[in-house]
Amino acid sequence: MLPTLVLVRHGESEWNLAKRFTGQSDVALTELGRKQAAIAGELLAKTGLQFTRAYCSKLKRAKHSLDIILKNIDQENISIVESFALNERDFGDLTGLHHQQVRDEYNDKMVTTWRQSYDVAPPNGESLKQVAARIIPYWQQEILPRYLAGENIIIAAHNVSLKALMMHIEQISKLNIEKINLQNAEPIFYKLDKNGFAFAG
Repeated sequence: MLPTLVLVRHGESEWNLAKRFTGQSDVALTELGRKQAAIAGELLAKTGLQFTRAYCSKLKRAKHSLDIILKNIDQENISIVESFALNERDFGDLTGLHHQQVRDEYNDKMVTTWRQSYDVAPPNGESLKQVAARIIPYWQQEILPRYLAGENIIIAAHNVSLKALMMHIEQISKLNIEKINLQNAEPIFYKLDKNGFAFAG
């Protein structure tokens, strides 16, 4: 039987709630974010999956979400590996600003391009392409070999870092990746072939 890979974005953060560009700022989960992570754990508990290893970014909203999930599936003692490679994109000059403030200063089209495009970065920040350049080598060197060795793995990270990984393993086009926006704390399940790509369907 093939092992399972689970990707999960962190629960709602304080700056998600405040509609501020967060990026690599290390903000905490809201009460709702903690509840979302608990619900994700309850969902995973029903699957009966036994994880051998977990990966997460170095940002506390991902780490705390993972902690809550593992507690809810009674698997708190598995190995957890933290890596900057899994961190959210750097929003550069937009970091900490309210979404509407940025729209007012620039325009809706520019903000949408920064948030959704593959290779256009916000001022002094990272594009999805740049995030992929740090996460895919880490995936290929550190995580994928363990999956191919038969380990069930869970990764707790962020909207853009997980989109970069999904784009790779699902072979999603640059155009179609712009349409994807991950919801907070909703697990995504994968079975991968020997090359590390998701099976169709």
